[in-house]
Amino acid sequence: MIVRVDEFHSLLGRLVVDRLGPYDELFVPVRRDQPASGFSWVRYSGAESFTLDGYRPVDPVKVLFYSAREQVVPLRPAPPRRIVAGVKACDLRALALLDRALVNDDFADPAYSAWRSSAVIISADCSEISATCHCSLLGGEPYAEAGFDVNVSRVGDEYALAAATPQGEQFIDLVRKHGRTRALDEAGRSRTSVQRADIRRRLDAQNRDFAPLTDYAELRVSSPAIWKGESRECVGCGACTNICPTCYCLILNDETESGPFVKVRSHDSCQLHGYAREASGASPRPYMFDRFRNRYLCKFIYLNRQFGRLGCTGCGRCTEACPGGIDLRRVLARAVQETPAAGACSSPDTGGS
Repeated sequence: MIVRVDEFHSLLGRLVVDRLGPYDELFVPVRRDQPASGFSWVRYSGAESFTLDGYRPVDPVKVLFYSAREQVVPLRPAPPRRIVAGVKACDLRALALLDRALVNDDFADPAYSAWRSSAVIISADCSEISATCHCSLLGGEPYAEAGFDVNVSRVGDEYALAAATPQGEQFIDLVRKHGRTRALDEAGRSRTSVQRADIRRRLDAQNRDFAPLTDYAELRVSSPAIWKGESRECVGCGACTNICPTCYCLILNDETESGPFVKVRSHDSCQLHGYAREASGASPRPYMFDRFRNRYLCKFIYLNRQFGRLGCTGCGRCTEACPGGIDLRRVLARAVQETPAAGACSSPDTGGS
């Protein structure tokens, strides 16, 4: 289905503001005042000008489903029904991993489950790339292939819409009912394919100095000297884990004062010195390079082993957020390409973060 961009943006707002659909909130990417600063997630109020294509927002879409701080006992009332529009492929891949980690046969995070089930995900092809984007190095594409309810591909002043779930079909029906649409023809499909190929070429050109990697086993036996060298600029601030779309480490605190029992979940970071510290004061990873190394092993080995997915989606946010200017692509390339020293790294490989 084809719809004009301006008409679709207007209709998205009307579905919520004018209650044309069963939705309570709309979240969209809004470009910051300085274009170089990228996009931010904003709850639409009726006045914002937004862009669905572009490239991924500064914050991962995870922040709308797995808050930095959230009460989980007692659970809040049912969350509002949301449309989250403009989600990029890297964030969809991250949500797929979080779904495996946080909603499974052994455990289901009740708050995350509630937010996920209440949202309609509208993904959008990337039409721009950030300087740190590198999804194609990790088997991804700058356009969604799965994990969405509806995907939009922008070509000129039009969007091509495609539904992938019953929720998506319901949304498409509302677009047909309240908007002016036409069928997607072969010419439209061809234009979409050409545009996708063009953004992929631009992404490949940007990352031409880095070879795609498929085997990360060398990370486990790389010399400690490599990690000490690569972590030299790391200050242990945790920015990389806080901005990562797949990190979900937490602290669960009892905040009961009076009345009902209250538990609050907050984000934690394996890059902080106090992470996993024992009651005795001992730490399983007392040195910065140990914690630095653990993050890479977690993203490329541990999470893949546990959930069948890499913990890195190539969004590049960690590189963008790092005050030390550490580029994940360069660290990964050096750690894998360096000839391993005899024996494994001296820090214990516990098989998890």
